[in-house]
This record gives sequence, C-alpha cells and structure tokens, in this order.
Amino acid sequence: MSNVKEKIKAVTSMRLFLPIVCLIAVLLVNLITTPGFFKISINNGVLYGYVVDIVNRASELVILAVGMTLVTAASGGQDISVGAVMAVAAAVCCQILSGGKVSVDALAAPLALGVVAALLASALCGAFNGFLVAKLNIQPMVATLILFTAGRGIAQLITSGQITYVRVGSYKVFGGYIGKIPVPVPIFLAIIVVLLVHLVLKKTALGLYIESVGINGTASRLVGLNSTMIKFVTYVICGLMAGIAGVIASSRIYSADANNIGLNLEMDAILAVALGGNVLGGGKFSLMGSVIGAYTIQALTTTLYAMNVKADQLPVYKAIVVIIIVTLQSPVFKSFINKQRAKRAAAIAEGGK
Repeated sequence: MSNVKEKIKAVTSMRLFLPIVCLIAVLLVNLITTPGFFKISINNGVLYGYVVDIVNRASELVILAVGMTLVTAASGGQDISVGAVMAVAAAVCCQILSGGKVSVDALAAPLALGVVAALLASALCGAFNGFLVAKLNIQPMVATLILFTAGRGIAQLITSGQITYVRVGSYKVFGGYIGKIPVPVPIFLAIIVVLLVHLVLKKTALGLYIESVGINGTASRLVGLNSTMIKFVTYVICGLMAGIAGVIASSRIYSADANNIGLNLEMDAILAVALGGNVLGGGKFSLMGSVIGAYTIQALTTTLYAMNVKADQLPVYKAIVVIIIVTLQSPVFKSFINKQRAKRAAAIAEGGK
C-alpha cells in the first residue's frame, strides 16, 4: 500500500502532471458537450476534425510559447510585443514578395528572400527588446511595451497602410498543405521548432545558463556567466519565434494584415507559459509544459466556439477557466492541499490508536 502511495506521489509531483491533467480535463469536457469532437475524417485528401483544428491553429501559439518560456526564465519578465512583431514580420515578407504592390498573383522576389528578411526583421525587434532589458536593465514589461505599442504602426508604415495580398501557391504553403500530405504544414513547423530548441537546450549548456541567470543573475555573473548576453540571446530567440509565427499567420490568409495578425496572442503565450507550470518570476522552466499549455488554451478556445459562445464573450469564459487552472497550479493552493492531507493522515493515525 505504501509503495502505491509513493508511486502516486511521485507521479503527481512531476512538473508536467498538472498541465497534462488540465489538457485532459478540457478534452473531456469536449467529449461530453460535443459528441463528434474526436472524430477525424478525410475530405479531398485533407484531414478534418476538431482535434486537427486545435493542433493546427495552436501552431503559432506553440512557437510563441517557446520563445516566451526562454524570456521568462532568463529575465523574470514577459515579452508583450510578440504579437506586434508577428505583424512586422508578415509586413516585411509580403512587401518584398509583392514588390510593393497591393495585390499580386506572382512573386516579385524569391520566396526565400522574403522569409529570411521577415525573420531578420523579427530578430532585430527581439534584439531591440533584449538591449533594453539586458543592457539598460529596464523592466521587461515596460521595455517590450514600446514595440507592443509601436509595432503595428511600423507594420503599417512598411505596407503603406494597406493590406498587402500575395496570392501565390508557393507562399500559401506555410499555412496550408504540401502536395498530397493530409497534415497541415504549420503542425510540422511547430514540431520542428520545438524539437530544435529542445535539442539546443539539452545538448548545450544554454538551458542551464538560462535557469542560472533567472534564479540569480548576480551569482551567475560571479561564477563567470555573462548574464547580460544570455538575457539578450533569449529575447533575440523570442523575436525570431514571433517572426516564424508571423510568416505562418500571414500565409494562412495570404496577406499582411497589420491590425489583426498576432492580435492578443501575446497574452495567450504568457498564459501558456503559466499553464505549463513555469514560474513567471524566472528560473527553472519546462519547455514541454509551455507547449502543453498552448494546446490547452487552443483546445479551450475551440471548445467555446463549439459551444456556440460568441467571439466577444470568449475572453470572459476563457479568463474564468484560466483562473481556475492557474489557481490549481499555484504554490499556495498546493501547500493548502498538502496541509489538509497531513491533517487527515494525523486524524487517521490517532483514530487507529
């Protein structure tokens, strides 16, 4: 009996336990409210279904959550400009590919050039944020508020205040499908990004450096770590992740819509990090926890839409569920549960005497 209790305690104490439980809980609600939620079908060689839609639509959020996790762990703050940086990347990419025209049916420049330019622009935005946070020691929320406010204006300047359309099949592929493969390309891109970042963190000392700087930047400097550079690098990576997400989002609608691409996604990315069991004050982090958190948020969004919740009411319901989930994962709540268990065990022991 004691061995069983120890095993249960070992499982429940795992970092990914609560994030996985939260995701399963959301999916179970779907199973009850929407009977055909887990049904997957193939129409015209393409996979269809709520589950496919969740995994597909969560791709941008998963990529953003990866960058947000590193920034949070290293600096103890969040980058609230990632949604605007997505718009900037999309604007740069579409403007180059369209040759400055409002709408094109043929590329005016190589596809690779547009994508690389978009990623460089987003990395530059990340470097700007990183300079303010790491070098000038400005609070992350305040530093990234600059691009959060001005980023979409910059995107509007790049596109001359218009929505630039690139109606070309080769560009649509980033948000669509490749050949006869039934799985959407954004899913593959999200998997590739997560795997690459995971391998870099595990095969190098970068992950350990990020955690060390996040836990105690002063102590890290004393042992020889360049905490300024490490924080700077995480913001550059976060900007790059936003650029990739921006290209995917733009490809889905084959255009650069500066007002809507990435809108409010920065808040979902922060929530994904929190739902993943990561401490928003920095330090130790779980990349997979944030990924699970991202899918949980998207599953919740899809669930509410399936329940015919209106778009303007969606944030209210989402906020309520997120508050419940975050509360269940909070250290105070865990401490309360542990105390109650201890009291119950003590009462049982006394009754046995």
